[in-house]
Amino acid sequence: MIGPLAGAEMAGAGVAAAAACLGYAVRGRSAAVLAPSVWRGDRSRRVVALTFDDGPSEATPEILRLLAEHGARGTFFMCGANVRRLPELAREVRAAGHEIGNHSDTHPRLDFKSAAFIYGELARAQESIAAATGWTPRWFRAPYGVRWFGLGRAQRELGLTGVMWTVIGRDWKWPAPKVAQRLLDGAANGAILCLHDGRTTQPSPSIGATIEALRRVLPRLIERGFQFETVGEFLSSSLKQAGKSCPIPS
Repeated sequence: MIGPLAGAEMAGAGVAAAAACLGYAVRGRSAAVLAPSVWRGDRSRRVVALTFDDGPSEATPEILRLLAEHGARGTFFMCGANVRRLPELAREVRAAGHEIGNHSDTHPRLDFKSAAFIYGELARAQESIAAATGWTPRWFRAPYGVRWFGLGRAQRELGLTGVMWTVIGRDWKWPAPKVAQRLLDGAANGAILCLHDGRTTQPSPSIGATIEALRRVLPRLIERGFQFETVGEFLSSSLKQAGKSCPIPS
């Protein structure tokens, strides 16, 4: 017979386990519980994917210049609000041969939001990107890496697959040398590297640390034999989902 104290302890443990499982589903980079998502590619190939979030911004052309200088292409996860503000820069990214992904319309955290709100954020961004560039994104990166109930349905209806990252540069708060070292330490076959060419939907953001880190990292990666592909090229052969999923319904 289980006493009241033991029963309470068991209930508490169950609640804690459920909370941990939900936390993994919401923020875990390898989680695909709430929506289909990938966080790395084929580890047998000497290839990495450079990705940039929160753009376009007034600083995006400098990122494009650095990529062109090193013959590298990447994927830019754009916010719809930024695309409407700077449609010519969104077109410039596409014209330079880079891929464009969906990063929501206004960059909100999606947790505790309704399914209708989540769908609206993704749909408005899709519409804005397509209107400005003629390109309809296939890939979605959740702001702050936060997924929630209803996101899976929105992605399905809009033809989007979630993309997390293997390593994130933390370039919004760290100095360039630390950002660069983090990326170099995490770079490996099949890695998805995450940087930012904007700061949420702020106009004229300061991204000096990102630019300097990229200037340091690109030649080092090339020296180590890495090639650069867009997320679409990177994952076209198969969408491999790593990690274990908690049994939470989406």
